[in-house]
Amino acid sequence: MARLSLNPIGFHRFQPCLHLQPSQQFTLYPPRHRHIKFLTLASQTDPNHNEKDNTTSTTPPQEIKVVVEPSTSSSKPTTTSAVDSTSLPQLPSKDINRKIAIVSTLAALGLFVFARLDFGVSLKDLSAVALPYEQALSNGKPTVVEFYADWCEVCRELAPDVYKIEQQYKNKVNFVMLNVDNTKWEQELDEFGVEGIPHFAFLDKEGNEEGNVVGRLPRQYLLENVDALARGETSVPHARVVGQYSSAEARKVHQVVDPRSHG
Repeated sequence: MARLSLNPIGFHRFQPCLHLQPSQQFTLYPPRHRHIKFLTLASQTDPNHNEKDNTTSTTPPQEIKVVVEPSTSSSKPTTTSAVDSTSLPQLPSKDINRKIAIVSTLAALGLFVFARLDFGVSLKDLSAVALPYEQALSNGKPTVVEFYADWCEVCRELAPDVYKIEQQYKNKVNFVMLNVDNTKWEQELDEFGVEGIPHFAFLDKEGNEEGNVVGRLPRQYLLENVDALARGETSVPHARVVGQYSSAEARKVHQVVDPRSHG
């Protein structure tokens, strides 16, 4: 019988019993533990042991030292082939898709409203809400008179700007639209010297002209003149300014269907 004496590093309670032959060599592999570097095996056996007569001699016990080196593969951290789920792209959830759909709908609605306010205003819309010329001259407010035509490209282009300014000052200033194709306004065409359209005439509260601007000009010109009228100024900052315009001589004179129409 042999008694195994181990280095007490990780095997302090492990005492196996082994039958060993003197000529036998073996290697004992320890469990895969990082703290174990080597083991020492002490074997008390009789080198003259005879299996046949089952007798032992009195020869002193012999020590056999077995060096145990941990496998290099065990010291390496194990790796798994599974891909970390956090590295995968996250698919959008139904909640996110719903929010995206709502935001897209609101953006489309806002774009539609913006386009309607900025580009959807026509000359016909302006003419429908304009004040009759005779009424504007008698209500004690300053007045902006616009001479226009449906075929005038510049008139159509400036319609959104005119609409915005009108909405801002409609309680303080009259806005009048006179169609140059209407023979009813021949006298006013001569009186204000209209040669190109759009032609904006700025009248004080007594009906006297303070200035005019003609053609395509920056919106600020029209805004500053209307603001001066609303504040009761005796003159407008842009009294005689001419930009790109359509010739009034090219107007298409037609028969007036409703003589009372101010357009």
